[in-house]
Amino acid sequence: MKRAEILDFLNANPGCHLATLEGNQPRVRGMFMYRADESGILFHTGSFKSLYRQIEHGKQVEVCFNSPDKQIRVAGKVDILNDKALKKEILEARPWLKSLMGQTGEDGLIVFRITGCQVTVWTMETNLAPTAYVDL
Repeated sequence: MKRAEILDFLNANPGCHLATLEGNQPRVRGMFMYRADESGILFHTGSFKSLYRQIEHGKQVEVCFNSPDKQIRVAGKVDILNDKALKKEILEARPWLKSLMGQTGEDGLIVFRITGCQVTVWTMETNLAPTAYVDL
């Protein structure tokens, strides 16, 4: 798949699973990606969540996106963003987040981008082929 096709797939399938490390214990959770574009893959979490502590201490993550016939795994490095305009954009696009942020408000919203992405695509047709990674 070409870069544009991968980005289109990620944006069309924003429900995914994100893997982090807590010490030496892997942690995986379902996530809802905000956006994938040329700059990386954007997510958000709350400052009170264990995910935030995990990405602060271990910058390497992997995300798995699925459709009925395809799986795309993306490995990369987390950059925590302090972009107030982007936080406001996310809070406007996802108004249900406002109540989750409680008294911390916008400051409790942690936005992070995965960059330096290495991508592998799996389908039934490629099931027995060696895993190949491409840069996103």
